[in-house]
Amino acid sequence: MSEAIKVEVPTVGESISEVQIGQWLKSEGDWVDSGEDLVEIETEKASVQIPAPAGGFLRKISKLNEEFAKVGDVIAIIEPGEKPAQDAPAAPNGSDATTAVPDSEAGSFVMPAAQRLLKEHGLTASQVTARGPGGRLLKEDVLAYVREQATTPQPPVPATASVETSLVTNDTELRGEEIKPLSMLRRTIAARLVAAQQTAALLTTFNEIDMDPVMQIRKKYKEQFLERHGVKLGFMSFFAKAAVEALRRYPAVNAEIRGDDVVYRHYQDIGVAIGGGKGLVVPVLRNVEQMSFADVEQTIGNFARQAGENRLQPTDLIGGTFTISNGGVYGSLLSTPIVNPPQSGILGLHSIQERPMAVNGNVVVRPMMYVALTYDHRIVDGREAVGFLRTIKDVIEDPARLFLEL
Repeated sequence: MSEAIKVEVPTVGESISEVQIGQWLKSEGDWVDSGEDLVEIETEKASVQIPAPAGGFLRKISKLNEEFAKVGDVIAIIEPGEKPAQDAPAAPNGSDATTAVPDSEAGSFVMPAAQRLLKEHGLTASQVTARGPGGRLLKEDVLAYVREQATTPQPPVPATASVETSLVTNDTELRGEEIKPLSMLRRTIAARLVAAQQTAALLTTFNEIDMDPVMQIRKKYKEQFLERHGVKLGFMSFFAKAAVEALRRYPAVNAEIRGDDVVYRHYQDIGVAIGGGKGLVVPVLRNVEQMSFADVEQTIGNFARQAGENRLQPTDLIGGTFTISNGGVYGSLLSTPIVNPPQSGILGLHSIQERPMAVNGNVVVRPMMYVALTYDHRIVDGREAVGFLRTIKDVIEDPARLFLEL
């Protein structure tokens, strides 16, 4: 018999020493091909899939979902073998007898489908009677046991039990708790946000923007834009390009404090907050000053898909000189976003609402958005922060400025 193959936690980043098991993509007893994604792990910065180092049967999983492991830890064992034929005849009741897993406790062979059901219902193989050929435990056996337990009357409460005991039991059932460890991503976010509050002198300034000009442009050109570039024209590309202009005019917002020095960047790498499968992530658009509107929308779209599939790479989240967060997609009317250290500023976007506004002495209804800039007052003065946000407002309310460089 070939020697068992260890599945170890790989090195996934220069400073990352611990990971959290996100979810196993295969169950014990399953066949896995070499290079096939086996398990998803979470690091401080992103989710990463670990492929199977060789083909074989997954025999032992030593780290379960949400458990932590160190780099180099063995989290599973793969037993080499012959891959089951895809067209092998099915065992009775549709079960596949070629991939049965021996269970020493039950004295039977547990089919993979049955093994998964046992896990789902918190059962062991020894609790269920195996009725399959050769003593195999089939999924039908587990389902029959579960149905039997569901229909079996529960023993009556002993007469000696007091009403108070019954009330406590019912109250406990209604007021249950579930304790789960913080994910690696949430732990990192929590630590960075607390660090930002403790080390930076954060202040927020606000303004409001008439979104009608941008909405008219989108309405006029959305079909042509989609046909030519294969992506929808969204609001984020306008704000990303407006931020580039504002960062050029007020470079302190694009800078960072490094020791006793101020580092001014001559490029704009803008992080865009995106809701992903595991929570909010901030992938970075590199050199936005060189990107077109289509480049911005396509890159954000790609990041959103990867985030939804938990396939963002750590390199996608590293760096960034400024951040844009759009709480409006969740219905937020106004907020004070927290900077992502060591950055010095973050732009918060919010819901668009129609409001009565005074325009040239007349009251008109306009689609308005509140915007917020949180900044590090150690490096950015109030005058610069207000000017920055005013630039954003001017550009969005008159988008021609982007093309005329006014």
